[in-house]
Amino acid sequence: MSLYVMKFGGSSVGDTERMKRVAKRVVEKQSEGHQCVVVVSAMGDTTDELIDQAKLLNEQLPARELDMLMTTGEQISIALLSMAIQQLGHEAVSFTGWQAGFRTESDFGRARITDIQPQRVLDALSSNKIVVVAGFQGMSAEGDITTLGRGGSDTTAVALAAAIQADACEIYTDVDGIYSTDPRIVKVARKLKEISYDEMLELANLGAAVLHPRAVEYAKHNRVPLIVRSSFNHNEGTVVKEDAVMEQGVVVSGIAYDKNVARISILGVADIPGVLAKVFGTLAAAKIDVDIIVQSGVEAGKADFSFTVALTDREAALKTLEGIREEIPYREVTSEENLVKVSIVGAGMVSHPGVAAQMFSVLAEQGVSIKMVSTSEIKVSCVIEAGKLHEVIQALHTAYNLDTEEQAFVGGPKDRR
Repeated sequence: MSLYVMKFGGSSVGDTERMKRVAKRVVEKQSEGHQCVVVVSAMGDTTDELIDQAKLLNEQLPARELDMLMTTGEQISIALLSMAIQQLGHEAVSFTGWQAGFRTESDFGRARITDIQPQRVLDALSSNKIVVVAGFQGMSAEGDITTLGRGGSDTTAVALAAAIQADACEIYTDVDGIYSTDPRIVKVARKLKEISYDEMLELANLGAAVLHPRAVEYAKHNRVPLIVRSSFNHNEGTVVKEDAVMEQGVVVSGIAYDKNVARISILGVADIPGVLAKVFGTLAAAKIDVDIIVQSGVEAGKADFSFTVALTDREAALKTLEGIREEIPYREVTSEENLVKVSIVGAGMVSHPGVAAQMFSVLAEQGVSIKMVSTSEIKVSCVIEAGKLHEVIQALHTAYNLDTEEQAFVGGPKDRR
C-alpha cells in the first residue's frame, strides 16, 4: 500500500461537476489499494470574489482580517469534496490547515511554515479514511489564522507529503505534465517525462506557473517525488526528482517567461565602497526582491546601475530609493515597464558551449533588443520588450529542437494557487 498526497487547484474544483470528478478520481486511487490525502484550493474565482467584497467595505484590506477571510474559500472546498467522496460510499474527513497541524510565522499574507504536527491526519489514515486538507493556510504561534501566499496550496501539499512520509505528491492541474514551454503559446510544446529538481526550480523561479518555487524547494530538500498531471484526463504526467534522464540531443529542457518585470536605473551614484550595500540592503529591508543587477562604466567618479524588480514592487522600490537620496546622492532614478524576462533552462547547458550565443542570435533575428542578461550554470535569462513575446518563445522553442508533432493538452483555466 502506497501513501499519496493529491493536490487539486481551483480550476479542478471550480464547480460541483468538477468536484464530483475529483471525488471519483480520489476514490479510484484508494480503490487501487492506496492511502490518500487530498489538498485543495478554493473553488474557481472564490478568492478574487471575496477580496472584491472586502474592498467595498475597506479599501485598506487589514492583513489579519484578509487572511481570516481568504481561508474560508478553501474551507468550502474541503467540506464539499468530503461530502462528494462520502456520497460515493467512502469515508472522508476534512481538516483546515491548522487542524492538519500546520504552524506558521505571523507574517500575514505570506507566512512560512515553521512546523507540521500531522497526528490527526495520520490517525484518520489509520482508520482507512480519505483525508481532505485545506491548502494555503496555517496558524501562527499566537493562534492567528495565516495564509502562505502565492502557490500556497502547492507548498501545503509538498510539505504535508514530507511530514507524513508519503511515497509521492501528485499535483493535478489543467495541463498533463511539465512542458518545454507554455503550451498555450506553443501548441507543439514537448511534454517532459521527467525533470530534475534544480531545473524545475529554475523554471518555477523564472515564471513557469505550473509549480511554485517554494513547493519545489520543499520537495528537493525532503526528497519528495513530485508528479504533475492533469485532473481532466488519466495521461501519464511528469516526474520531478533528483536526477532526471536528459533526452538525447536536447540541451535546453524548458523556456520560461515572466511578465511581472520592471527595470529601475539609478544614475550618477558615487563610485565608492558601500553604496551598493546600502541601496540593496535598504530594498531588502523593505522586503523588495531584486533580480538582475547590471553596473555600467564609471565616469568622473560616478556610476550608473540598473536592476529588475517585480512590476508589482516598482512603486515601492522607487519610494524606498527616494527615502535614501540624502544619504546616497544620485542624479536621477528612472524606471521602465512593458518588459518581459525570457529564460532558457537545461542541465545540458553546462557541457555545451554556445547555447547563450544561439539565444542571442534568435533574439536578433526577431528584431528584439536585449536590455539585460543574467546567467547561471543551467539557465540564461534576457530582459526584452514585451511586444514580440509569443514570436520569441516560438522561435527559441524551434531553435533548441523542442518542437514535437503532438498537440499539447490544456484542459481548463490556469490554477492560481
